[in-house]
Amino acid sequence: MLVDTHLHLDMKPFDQDREQVLERALECGIGYMISIGIDLTSSIKALQLAHQYDAVYSTIGYHPHHAGDMDTQTLRELSRLVSDPKIVAWGEIGLDFFRRHSPPEIQRKVFKQQLEMALDIDLPVIIHDRDAHEELLDILIKTGKRRHKGVIHCFSGDYALAMILIGMGYYISIPGTVTYKNAFQIQEVATRIPLEKMLLETDAPYLAPVPKRGKRNEPSFVTYTANMVAQLRDITVQELCRQTTDNAKTLFNLPDSP
Repeated sequence: MLVDTHLHLDMKPFDQDREQVLERALECGIGYMISIGIDLTSSIKALQLAHQYDAVYSTIGYHPHHAGDMDTQTLRELSRLVSDPKIVAWGEIGLDFFRRHSPPEIQRKVFKQQLEMALDIDLPVIIHDRDAHEELLDILIKTGKRRHKGVIHCFSGDYALAMILIGMGYYISIPGTVTYKNAFQIQEVATRIPLEKMLLETDAPYLAPVPKRGKRNEPSFVTYTANMVAQLRDITVQELCRQTTDNAKTLFNLPDSP
């Protein structure tokens, strides 16, 4: 069994064939899929899908692209959802200084607010980090007096950064980009980090792996990522699947079977 720990099942690219997408995932041995909230609307939609499908769980949060839309009222509405047993994490939250859809100062404020909220209720966080490694690390260090629990999704840093974050208590999530021909940095990370701290993801509908690159990504494609990582580490796919699934169950408190 595999777990796709990060996808956006509520998004429009899945509106025409969502049922078939899920069926293909289950047929490929994807036992659980975690659909990620990026604002209040998507968090609610993701939770609705989680209630509709046994294999789907969901999260709540404001992505840095949407940080400018979060206010006290929306934060309060998000916090009302956390008691639902299908909510397994707070995220996707973090910093994105590449696209800067929201001003950096707003991103920092909203990230800190949500990080503190998740820490207060002991909910894992799912962190987005793009072109903001140093600033993100600084914020995480400043909250270091309390236990860190979460994952750096779609990891884009180097091995040294990965090990610092692992030392702080975070998992590192490997996306389909690890299959790309010149993706040497993420391939090194996938090869060298402790397997006990690794998760796998698609980030569907984005970042489809080889041989599906350029097409819409979907949860069944996480198998290509798993095969690549197993090859890089010179272990069996079964061993990789077993450990990364156990990791996901531990972090997100998933049941033993769907």
